[in-house]
Amino acid sequence: MAVVSIRQLESALSKALANQKLEKDRITKIAEKIMDLFGYSDQVVDNRLTPEDRDLFYMLEEAGLLTTIEEDVQVEKGKTWRIYYWVLKKDQVQRLAQEEAATAQEKPPEADIYENIADDVWKQHHEQGN
Repeated sequence: MAVVSIRQLESALSKALANQKLEKDRITKIAEKIMDLFGYSDQVVDNRLTPEDRDLFYMLEEAGLLTTIEEDVQVEKGKTWRIYYWVLKKDQVQRLAQEEAATAQEKPPEADIYENIADDVWKQHHEQGN
């Protein structure tokens, strides 16, 4: 079983969610949440999630970092329960983390200067007509 570090997860999230322009602090919180929920496992039972967690998981599924599987279990009196699991795609996380690391090495530090300027500063600059 592959092991994913929190740093790898943060890098993968940065790359996978780049179009959402999340701040690094938010990405760190998401990575911590995922690590808390998955622990040392590859899977989380869907019933364990809060609605907010589930929304996050759907977003990460869209980004290609999670997938779902289901299992049918026979219970008393012949009834079947279907259990849904969320699965962390560790291979995808590691691949994206490696890509992010390679990209970071290619760009000089000053290349991100404009990305680090807050949206409200850009808005104020635009409103002033500069």
